[in-house]
Amino acid sequence: MSKGNRSSNDDRSDSMNPNNPAHEASEDNRADQLNPDHEAYHESRGSDDEDEEEDP
Repeated sequence: MSKGNRSSNDDRSDSMNPNNPAHEASEDNRADQLNPDHEAYHESRGSDDEDEEEDP
């Protein structure tokens, strides 16, 4: 397998390996999505605006 032909399993292996730089980015993204004060939290739940209210 050449370097440019990576599978999704290769990407997952990188993000799960604490010795790989992709691991820290993956952990940061996860923390952002679990933090209700961060915009990534709302974007990961399908809302672009955290102050958006639904109409009844």
